[in-house]
Amino acid sequence: MPNCKSFLVTEAERKISTTSRHELSSSFFFVQGKASREIHTILTETSGEHAPWYAMVKNWVAQFKRGDFSTCDAPHPGRPKTVTTPEIIDQIHELILEDRRISVKSIPEQLDISREWVGSIIHEDLDMRKLSVKWVPKCLNADQKIQGCQLFEQLLEFFLA
Repeated sequence: MPNCKSFLVTEAERKISTTSRHELSSSFFFVQGKASREIHTILTETSGEHAPWYAMVKNWVAQFKRGDFSTCDAPHPGRPKTVTTPEIIDQIHELILEDRRISVKSIPEQLDISREWVGSIIHEDLDMRKLSVKWVPKCLNADQKIQGCQLFEQLLEFFLA
């Protein structure tokens, strides 16, 4: 029986696996001594419209000539993300819990980080949004939903009495 998980592949995963297969087959043809134009022709005949561009095959062949047969991406240079540490995220979360009406402008002043990072941390890491003037979670958990229903029932009983 086939594995059901193998059928649940996203488009991005399909694209990655296809690219890896093309890169591996290109390395195989390179070892056989074929030129980049020949490799591209073979891949186009076998893969049709899903074949990589000639420029990509040419880059792979140049990479193989340098002796790099790795199919994984090398780490990209650049400054690492130092702002989104668990400590900073916790500090921002504590500030919001202390005052739900706090503005995004005042948080960077207190923590000495940029306003853009504060917004990114609030929206992406803490998964919160501004509703009216208060910060609230985008999705309530089960306890919060039950608490809201109970509060609504109490208010309903109070107003009907």
